[in-house]
Amino acid sequence: MENQKPTSKPHIEFGLFYGLAMIISFVIVYTLHMDPVENPLIGTLTSVFSYFVFPVAFIYFGIAAFKKNNQGFASLGECLKTGVAIAFLGALVFSVFTVIFNYVFPDYMDEIINQTRRIMLKQNPNMTSDQLETAIGMVKKFSSPLFAVPISLLMLSFLGLIYSTIIGLILRKDRPQFLQ
Repeated sequence: MENQKPTSKPHIEFGLFYGLAMIISFVIVYTLHMDPVENPLIGTLTSVFSYFVFPVAFIYFGIAAFKKNNQGFASLGECLKTGVAIAFLGALVFSVFTVIFNYVFPDYMDEIINQTRRIMLKQNPNMTSDQLETAIGMVKKFSSPLFAVPISLLMLSFLGLIYSTIIGLILRKDRPQFLQ
């Protein structure tokens, strides 16, 4: 059996690019003061890009690169591993950025909390102060890095698994038995 060249690790490259794309998307929305809550179109576009367009594109190109570097072969399992790794690494990069951003700009979370408070009161003007404070407490809890980072990693990895399965079923090409 001839020596196979080592396969590359496109999940690292494409995972970093995925995380960077989400960071750039966030920075654009933040610096241009586009409020996703006040402008539902911005919120929808941001969500569609972050949770569908970016992961599908980076997972597709990552799996295609893996397949190309692996002599044109990629099993479904390899596609799944590559895709989930891309999604996880992208989520990790964005989560680290978010933690650093909130540390550098602590007023950002206060803005989010105040905006949430305004929206809750607008949607439910009869809300008591106890109900409002309980709801705001939940928002703060779910926004804390100890809760938000693991949830983001799990959610984006799960989406990566779904997208990788679909893309893997399309791109897979198993190595023939006589080449193994």
